Amino acid sequence: MPGIYIHIPFCKQACHYCNFHFSTSMGLKESMVEAICQEIEIQKNFLNGDIINTIYFGGGTPSVLNQAELNTILKKINNNFPVDAQAEITLEANPDDLSLVKLQQLKAIGINRLSVGVQSFFEEDLKWMNRSHDAQQSHDCILNAQKIGFNDISIDLIFGSPTTTHDNWLSNLTQACDYKIPHLSCYGLTVEPGTALNHFIDSGKQKPLDESLNAIQFEKTISFLKANGYIHYEISNYCLPGQESKHNSNYWKQEKYLGVGPAAHSFNSDTRRWNAAHNKQYVDALTEGRIPYTEEKLKKKDIYNEYLLTGLRTHWGCDIEKIKSLGDEVFHYFTAAAEELIQNEKLIKSDGTIFLHKDSKVIADTIISELFMT
Repeated sequence: MPGIYIHIPFCKQACHYCNFHFSTSMGLKESMVEAICQEIEIQKNFLNGDIINTIYFGGGTPSVLNQAELNTILKKINNNFPVDAQAEITLEANPDDLSLVKLQQLKAIGINRLSVGVQSFFEEDLKWMNRSHDAQQSHDCILNAQKIGFNDISIDLIFGSPTTTHDNWLSNLTQACDYKIPHLSCYGLTVEPGTALNHFIDSGKQKPLDESLNAIQFEKTISFLKANGYIHYEISNYCLPGQESKHNSNYWKQEKYLGVGPAAHSFNSDTRRWNAAHNKQYVDALTEGRIPYTEEKLKKKDIYNEYLLTGLRTHWGCDIEKIKSLGDEVFHYFTAAAEELIQNEKLIKSDGTIFLHKDSKVIADTIISELFMT
C-alpha cells in the first residue's frame, strides 16, 4: 500500500554535512503549513483512492512544528485520503525538540513512530557536526519517549567523522542497544556538494575524510549489530525482528508514494515528479492554487535502474522475474551485466532473486552502477 511523505523545510541551524532542502528562517512556517495542506487537497486523487498505510514527516526538522500545526496536516490527510487505522505515522525529530510535554503532544495527535537524529552520544562529534542538541538531550528524549509509551523508535547515528574513534563508535552502538532501540539508521559520513563540510575541505580548513575509517566502522557496525540481534535489512538500516520501517521499505520495494512540500518527490510506478526546492516559490504557487513541480515519464531503463538501486540495497534483493517483465532488451542487458558479477561473487543469485554478496555491501553503489543501463 502507498504512503505519503511530507517535507518540512525548516531547521534551527545547519549541520555541516547536510545537503537536504531546508531553511533556518522560520518566517514562512505558518504559510508553509497552509501551502502543504493546499497541496494535499489538490493531490487527493494522485494515489487513485488506494489506502494509505504510512505517513512520514521528514525534512528539515519536522519537530520544529507545534502540535496544532502537525495536527492540521494530519487532519487534512485524513480528510482527503483513506488512511489505514493502523498506519505507521513517523516524525523525524531532533532531541532538543522532544521535551516530555512535546512527546505527550505528539502521541496525542497520533504520531506512533519517532525517527530521532541523535547522530552521536559524544559531545565532540555533535560540535564538529554543528548539531543543535547535546548528548544529554539525546539520553533524556529516548528515556522520556519510552516512558510515555513510544515503542517504535528509530535513531540516526553517523560514523566516519574525524572525531569518531573506533571505540567511540562502538560505544554509540552499545548505548543504542542498551536502550533496546528497535531500529537504527547508521550512515557513513559523506561530503556533499554545497555543504559547509565541502567548503571547509576545499578551503583547507578541514582535512579530506579518511575513507578507510568509514569502511572499517561500517564493517564494525554490521558485525556488532548482528551479534546483538539486529537484522541488516538495508545498507544503512538495522532493526530488531519485525521492526523494519514500513515507509522506507515501501520506497525500496517501489510502492507508490505521494510527496508533499518543497523539494518532495512523488512516484506512481510510471512517472516521477518533484516539487520546486524553494520555499517562497512553493508557497506563492500554492497560494495561487497550483503545484510548482517537474514531471518525468519513466522509461523502462529508468524503472530498471531505480529498481536495482533500491532493491539491491536491501536483504530482499531484486526479483529477476520483475526485471524480465520490463522486456527483452532490458532483461538481456541485465543478464549480460550480472553474469560476471555473479561469477566474481559480488552478486548472489538464489531462488530467482539477486542479492549483494555480504562483502560487496561496503562498495554497494559501485557494484550496482555496473548493472545500470545508460
